Amino acid sequence: MKKAKYLLSILLVLCMMFSLAACGKKEPEPEPTPDPEPAPEVKSDQELADEVAALIDAIYVQERTDKTDEQCAAAKAAWDALTDAQKELVEGEEADPDYFGRNTGDASKDDPRNADSIGKNELLVVSFGTSFNDSRATDIKGIEDALQAAFPDWSLRRAFTAQIIINHVQARDGEKIDNVEQALERAVKNGVENLVVQPTHLMHGAEYDELTEVLDKYKDKIAKIVVAEPLLGEVGSDASVINDDKKAVAVAVTAAAVNDAGFADLKAADDAGTAFVFMGHGTSHNAKVTYSQMQSQMNALGYKNVFIGTVEGEPEETACENIIEAVSAAGYKNVVLRPLMVVAGDHANNDMADPEDDESWYSMFTASGKFEDVKCQIAGLGRLADVQALYVAHTSAVIEAN
Repeated sequence: MKKAKYLLSILLVLCMMFSLAACGKKEPEPEPTPDPEPAPEVKSDQELADEVAALIDAIYVQERTDKTDEQCAAAKAAWDALTDAQKELVEGEEADPDYFGRNTGDASKDDPRNADSIGKNELLVVSFGTSFNDSRATDIKGIEDALQAAFPDWSLRRAFTAQIIINHVQARDGEKIDNVEQALERAVKNGVENLVVQPTHLMHGAEYDELTEVLDKYKDKIAKIVVAEPLLGEVGSDASVINDDKKAVAVAVTAAAVNDAGFADLKAADDAGTAFVFMGHGTSHNAKVTYSQMQSQMNALGYKNVFIGTVEGEPEETACENIIEAVSAAGYKNVVLRPLMVVAGDHANNDMADPEDDESWYSMFTASGKFEDVKCQIAGLGRLADVQALYVAHTSAVIEAN
């Protein structure tokens, strides 16, 4: 009995000790629950489109910087990330869905001609430029190819004066074209000693003046720099001044337009009541008289159904509304519009031929109600063999003289 009580006492003590130990042991504290991650910001379609528009506007500039390459790549990447619906919302100071979205042809058919290993003799062909791939390959490259074939011992390279266009082509197509400064630095780095510059500009206008100003800065870096004549040669003092260059271009562009319109000759077109209107750019520069001279040249050739106009309406008589009145007053009921420009780019496709733009020449001629038929020919001067031959002649003249 005593033994049983003793054992019971031992058990009670052990139970009490176990209870006390258990009571003294702390339960582990639960891990703190992390704060929930903030929900990612969801941007609206318009916000995403606006971001792309801002990136496009940032490269729609005439000055190249050390950030230009990065900015071009960023704009294209952001555009590619948009849905088709979002792309339609892109609208900025200069940006629109056509900046990346418009199909202007296959850029791979072009050649930026920006290679090194130039040698001592370089022929640098300087153009304003165009972002229309087909026209760049046909018109500008067409001139370059003709020059390279004529002067195989010279290394032919390209430069554009419009940085806005250079950036557009680089961002959209990945094609890098030198501006004039880049091309000249490339020439210096390659040890060029004789540099012949052939502008593809139409005349001695603002673009030509800016080009010569840049070239002046490199007189001490390149032994010899000479500049060939632009397409239409010397400007002259007034509207009556014409020359062989203007005559050659007048004959070439008119023959091409008549042929493309399906007429045997210009007289046949005249007999059918058809007039040809060649649309140039126009300029406030004093070289604007060149357009009046081209009209004088057409008149001197007896091309009574050929008219010269300009997008900018400078000279004043070349404005669209004045050309409409002149063509109508001459009795013509059918009109063929064609650019008087080296390339058939933005001006030809939009300012001249866009049927959806009320201010395009096609729309204005049509809306006037004075004509039964209005057609457009989208073709630059640069693709014409006779025009290419004229550039070759200008280049040859300065090479032989120096």
